[in-house]
Amino acid sequence: MKLETTEELEKELLTIEKWEKDQKGLWFWERIGRLPFKLLDKLTPSFIQNKLGIMLDEIGSYIQNGGKYLTKETDIIGKLQAKSPELNIKDLNDVSSLPLDVMDSVSHDIKSSGSKLATVQGATTGIGGIFTLAIDIPLLLGMSIKILQDIAITYGFDPRIRQERIFIVKCLQFTTSDVVGKRAILEELSKMDLPESESNRKMASELQGWREVVYTYRDQFGWKKLLQIVPIAGMIFGAITNRSMIADMADTGIMLYRKRRILDRIQEPTIKN
Repeated sequence: MKLETTEELEKELLTIEKWEKDQKGLWFWERIGRLPFKLLDKLTPSFIQNKLGIMLDEIGSYIQNGGKYLTKETDIIGKLQAKSPELNIKDLNDVSSLPLDVMDSVSHDIKSSGSKLATVQGATTGIGGIFTLAIDIPLLLGMSIKILQDIAITYGFDPRIRQERIFIVKCLQFTTSDVVGKRAILEELSKMDLPESESNRKMASELQGWREVVYTYRDQFGWKKLLQIVPIAGMIFGAITNRSMIADMADTGIMLYRKRRILDRIQEPTIKN
């Protein structure tokens, strides 16, 4: 298979940079959508608060060692192999050399299947209102982490490496952040692949506030998730909200990992010379 030319890669990079600029805006409805959960905090049953505490511990564990969230590399390689039957794809080194259109195709398949699963999950957990909402939030977080890991592998990056897990949590944080947060995270991520160890240490230290991921993740549901509190009617709102959430998360992973792969390829000729 033929790889992209430098000109083609630079054109793709411009498309991603335009997407990044578009992400730095926050719709008025999204702003007010964060309010209900702040008010709801006082009414939130203790069992939901306890569940959030468990989620905090699990994200901390994921950053350190991957925990129970680590995905199977072989599953994604199998999907890439199916798209490229003429090649022999054995590991991530082989994956990193695949054409972008193959990577993109598998990534969008991951997004599509994840969105469908999230729709079913949201409808199922929406039946019981606030009581099943306690189940829905951590399930959706776990699904987001898995999808982002699958996308990482699709573009040839290894989530078993701690630095990649930090990147994945940053993707989570980016999707649920406001305008100021998105700008700061994009700046952090742009420095991630620099060789300077100081940049890596800075990014790791900034994750001391990773607890924000869980709370902004929950707050991001806003009025949409608030509607899921109503039993039965929550099925509809839960399905729509979960599908949208996973689709946004997948788009973030695809764009940011795609950008890293493109930048690596643009720099390759310079490195070889």
